[in-house]
Amino acid sequence: MTFALDFLAPDRLLLLLAVAALVVVYVVTQLRRRSTYAVRFTNLALLDVVAPRRPGWRRHVAAGVLIGAMVTLVVAFAQPARDEEVPVERATVVLAIDVSLSMEATDVAPTRLVAAQEAATEFLDTVPDTINVGLVSFSGSATVVVPPTTDHEDVRRGIEALRLGEGTGIGEAIFASLDALATLPDPVEDEEPVPATIIVLTDGETTMGRPNEAGVDAAIEAEVPVSTIAFGTEDGSITIEGQTVPVPPDLDTMEAIADDTGGLFFGAEDAGELESAYADLGSSVGSETELVDISEWFVGAGLVLLLAAAGLSLVWFARLP
Repeated sequence: MTFALDFLAPDRLLLLLAVAALVVVYVVTQLRRRSTYAVRFTNLALLDVVAPRRPGWRRHVAAGVLIGAMVTLVVAFAQPARDEEVPVERATVVLAIDVSLSMEATDVAPTRLVAAQEAATEFLDTVPDTINVGLVSFSGSATVVVPPTTDHEDVRRGIEALRLGEGTGIGEAIFASLDALATLPDPVEDEEPVPATIIVLTDGETTMGRPNEAGVDAAIEAEVPVSTIAFGTEDGSITIEGQTVPVPPDLDTMEAIADDTGGLFFGAEDAGELESAYADLGSSVGSETELVDISEWFVGAGLVLLLAAAGLSLVWFARLP
């Protein structure tokens, strides 16, 4: 684990030159004092008696701690900062969940849809309360179930109410998600647009509605990344009118959508992997890296060193430095 330190006011570090000058003055003063003693006491044996070395190193220790305190306080004055993950205020994520008939497959217990609902509900626990979350359901067509809101309980209720439908329209899901994002108020002047992302969970390929490419182009134009989760196993199947129909996930298409729009791609073959994918996505849309001022750490350390220097000087020399 690395600890990268930056400074919000690096110009103030120039004050370290003043501390360095004090160190030079201190060293020169100590050399002159020793030289003066040597001139006064030409008898070196007598010099060792009247000016023993032992108290000297104590004096240097106290001075060194004091100088360390000054260096630490100068560093604090320069406002040291480090990269930290902080919650993103006003960010928005739209969950687009496939409710096509293939989601009735039981290769993921109890069914793909139920597992998806449970994982999506847990996803809501991974994002800060300040993040807007919207819900889109899609089969052959797409519907905005819950517009983006910070009322995550409303989104939970929408997830629990999802029901199966015929066909799969991933392109329509992207368009509906973009429409959901369009319901957010426009940013005021001089304010940056709200960061947004779309998460599409599906287990099939588009059979109805506008093509995927049209949805991808619209997302790119809107500068909204689309993350995708291809859900289910290669052996998944459903029974329609007594016939077994294979319903494997379309991994290549989902990965291409994510790559083209700048989103993330996950292939989830079971409920555990699906929950992990949502957790990773939740942490990525729920926080960002920024410089956080940690000056107080150095102020505290500097004060401790000052107290230590004063304590050593009082104990050893009965005076403050």
